[in-house]
Amino acid sequence: MKLIAQVKLVPTEEQNTSLLNTMERVNNAANFISDIAWETCEFGQYDLHHLCYATIRERFSLSAQLTVRVIAKVADAYKVDSKTKRVFKSHGAITYDERILSWKPSDKTVSIGTITGRQRIPFQAGERQLALLQTRSGQADLVLQDGNFYLYQTCEIEEPPTDYPKGYLGVDFGIVNIATTSDGTIFAGNHLNSLRSRYARLRARLQSKGTKSAKRLLVKRKRKESRFAKQTNHTIAKKLVAVAKDSERGIALENLKGIRLRTTVRKSSRRQHNSWAFYDLRQKITYKAQLAGVQVVIVDPRNTSRTCPSCGNIDKANRPTQSVFKCTACDFSGHADTIAAGIIAGRAAIDRPYVSA
Repeated sequence: MKLIAQVKLVPTEEQNTSLLNTMERVNNAANFISDIAWETCEFGQYDLHHLCYATIRERFSLSAQLTVRVIAKVADAYKVDSKTKRVFKSHGAITYDERILSWKPSDKTVSIGTITGRQRIPFQAGERQLALLQTRSGQADLVLQDGNFYLYQTCEIEEPPTDYPKGYLGVDFGIVNIATTSDGTIFAGNHLNSLRSRYARLRARLQSKGTKSAKRLLVKRKRKESRFAKQTNHTIAKKLVAVAKDSERGIALENLKGIRLRTTVRKSSRRQHNSWAFYDLRQKITYKAQLAGVQVVIVDPRNTSRTCPSCGNIDKANRPTQSVFKCTACDFSGHADTIAAGIIAGRAAIDRPYVSA
């Protein structure tokens, strides 16, 4: 499995200027290559190398390997879509490989190539990141964020064998409740939703001002909200995987791809609906489960909140409110999200029969 080790660089003022100038020059070179690729309709790395390599070395005074990497950056961008011309921001991330980047985890420094030569720069990292760096493999990205430089290094670790489950922990995703398990555990989204509502009001006021300082604050607030939501998802995913691991069960999730296109909500709920980070939560649960050797099963989400677990009756009226389930056929009732999670667990058991306890 590939994971990312994120470390913060602590350069001197001179080193910071060198990194910034390198990033700007590399991205300027990327735009120059993109112009050539667009004009010649040559988008492959091999063809662009022959078209641009000598010119880039001479015109932008980049080292051989930085030139190779910037050509690869442009070629990779056009792999997604060659029908739209690619434009690169001056402070966009740039890629380093082992020829122009070497790690010294023992003394927490990194040797990195710049337009002014190699720079030995200290970095900050916790124990987990240092452990990940021992398994580093492949390239690293130099990223400028909020005035600070970070390195995102790809690391490759071995996955433990996946345990065959003795049952499934169903998980229902939602907006009011971020996640609800078939065991009855509810991860409420009140705090996250209230925070997003407050940020939405603040965004509206800042957008109405339109000043440069207001725009800077908008970006800062956006990142703060994103970090909080991701941390919330990390915490929920960690707890779900721990419960499944301890009880020797797999985890059953809904396949919610395209859910926003298939569902409609009131106008007042559109913001919450569009900011629903269920895919991020699913990804975090999946990779944490792989690290723990816990099986994850994705099931069909249709009618999970309308199906009665007692008699099998499917009816929209079975759910009179967001939190209440009451079957119109047999009067079975309970918490709607918990019942939906139980249906999800049951579908996983049908799709992937488990070993009986």
